Amino acid sequence: MAGLKRDTFIFLEIFSLEGGIQSYVRDILQAYVSAVANDKTGGGDVFLLRDGSECENPLAGHNSLKFHYLKTQSPTLGRLMLSVSLLWHLLRQRPQRVFCGHINLAPLVQLLCVPLGITYVILTYGKEVWEPLPLPYQKALQQAAQIWTISRYSRDRACASNRLDPQKFQILPCAVDGDTFQPGEKSPELLQRYGLADAKVLMTVARLWSGDIYKGVDVTIRAIPIIAESFPNVKYLVIGRGDDQPRLEALAASEGMADRVVFAGFVPTPDLPAHFRLADAYIMPSQEGFGIVYLEAMACGVPVLAGDADGSAEPLQDGKLGWQVPHRDPEAVAAACIEILQGNDRRCDGKWLRQMTLANFGIEAFTARLEQLLDVRG
Repeated sequence: MAGLKRDTFIFLEIFSLEGGIQSYVRDILQAYVSAVANDKTGGGDVFLLRDGSECENPLAGHNSLKFHYLKTQSPTLGRLMLSVSLLWHLLRQRPQRVFCGHINLAPLVQLLCVPLGITYVILTYGKEVWEPLPLPYQKALQQAAQIWTISRYSRDRACASNRLDPQKFQILPCAVDGDTFQPGEKSPELLQRYGLADAKVLMTVARLWSGDIYKGVDVTIRAIPIIAESFPNVKYLVIGRGDDQPRLEALAASEGMADRVVFAGFVPTPDLPAHFRLADAYIMPSQEGFGIVYLEAMACGVPVLAGDADGSAEPLQDGKLGWQVPHRDPEAVAAACIEILQGNDRRCDGKWLRQMTLANFGIEAFTARLEQLLDVRG
């Protein structure tokens, strides 16, 4: 590691909020620790705008990462502290590159790094860059040495909306922890809790927010009557919470499916693997930037259904590992669900599904891809 300069990371928050972006960032930092151990880089400083030192930080014990917590009661003060602290850090340390962890931080990073001649990389996730951004944000993206994102779909939408060069992008897909998400028997206690004994179980894990109807829970509910003609014991387990639940419950009732659609509410992350194991199929005809839940389901040996025009093409390997259907078409969803429940397709082979998923998206594959990217210069 001698002679390797340190990197600098800047994020909104990692540990005080649960979400796809936060999970992805934690995986990046964990893989970065491995990269340091493999002499791929010299370690890093991590600036956190909204996290405080009281946050539970599982990475705090690694000497290769130094965390700078900037949480304040005032958002304006927090931004000012970040700006001053980061400028002082860049002037003193002259890191080999800066990783900007959210588009909302990109104009600040561009403003500080360009005059100092410091390379910066912007990490993007999904819909935060899918629509046209204000000019300062577009300029920050255009002047970045690289832009990392999770899928070809996210890259293409960002490029189309913000006049970006596709060659500037590097793809770093999401990862799944195969030690956490494993196949296993259905929990008798959970089967009893949700009334799923002897049922063919379809499942979705999603936020039930009125702004997120693209997740397709309503489409799947409309597909249930058709599926029930072939599988009279089918039930649909919906995990998640949000302001759209009353509408979805009313829809299930109007379809005559209230007894088949089970709303489980919020399930803590540690309990999700046992819930995935309840499912005979994971169904989410959505429009995702990637869709890590598909990886989690497949790592548990559960076949999956996704939309056919979004970032889920990445985890499903363009249909090799799962079913892709038009995301607002209940009849197409129903037909695919019936195929899955019949179990005659190789994509229903749980052992093979898990093997292929971990080979491409397990933690080892993710770490290897990150190390490769750290060797790429924009």
